[in-house]
Amino acid sequence: MEIRQLKAFVTVAKQHSFTRAAELLDYAQSSITAQVSALENKLNTKLFERLGRQVTLTQNGEKLLPYAEKILKLNSEAIELVSSSPVPRGSLSVGAMETSCIYRLPKLLQEYRKLFPNVDLTLVNGYPEELIHSLKENKIDVAFFTGQEITNPDLVSETLLDEPIVLVSAAGHPLSKKAPVITLDLQGETIVLCSCCYRATLRKIFENKGIQVGSILKFANIEVRKRCVINGLGITILPRVTVEAELNQGTLVDLGWNSSDFNIITQVAYHKDKWVSPVLRSFLELAHEIIVG
Repeated sequence: MEIRQLKAFVTVAKQHSFTRAAELLDYAQSSITAQVSALENKLNTKLFERLGRQVTLTQNGEKLLPYAEKILKLNSEAIELVSSSPVPRGSLSVGAMETSCIYRLPKLLQEYRKLFPNVDLTLVNGYPEELIHSLKENKIDVAFFTGQEITNPDLVSETLLDEPIVLVSAAGHPLSKKAPVITLDLQGETIVLCSCCYRATLRKIFENKGIQVGSILKFANIEVRKRCVINGLGITILPRVTVEAELNQGTLVDLGWNSSDFNIITQVAYHKDKWVSPVLRSFLELAHEIIVG
């Protein structure tokens, strides 16, 4: 199997299109078709089903895909390892949860691109379990987590900073006039949450205090949750960094509730067997500089 054949195969698999794969790789479509056909001949199996314009992986194609991705990543790392260039070059795949993607990483990624234009950056959004799996499978190089501390024997992790948590409401909500509120004030209130550690911690707090809240509305997206609260559908608890703009604008109000039980942090992690290449090392150093300050 040749690297260019695997690259063509992976790109077609991700794009579900020979035409888009050719555009991304800057090849003629006939060249992409030939490379995939050569790989199929080498493996003596069909890798794609072609039904009109629809392109999907066969069962054997599904089996090959994760191995092809690993081979391409190892190939990139090997080239970077033996390169004599003192300037970081190559590729870096960064995984992150929603909070980090929106509020912590943009400045870091922008600055890194400016300093190291020869590094091809990829950002992958995911839930904690997905990011941990991707780190173990070498699908991503490094990941950022925002939540309660994640410990895993296969990962090297470091806490970058504590994330203060705030309970917020709309400016016109009755609780906004009572701030700072105590836990007993939350009796019967509608809580807007996601299925995350916040929910489990809140449940324990409410059970200990004998509190019965009203409805619990679940939305995965932070911006949707904020919009629901601004429109008066309930109250929510979020890292302060995610609501800083709304607090400054006055559309949300910090209810001053004691949230010390949450212990929310932002962590960075990579696999314990991962080679800390110049690309990864320079990224981690810049992350410290920009996120930690």
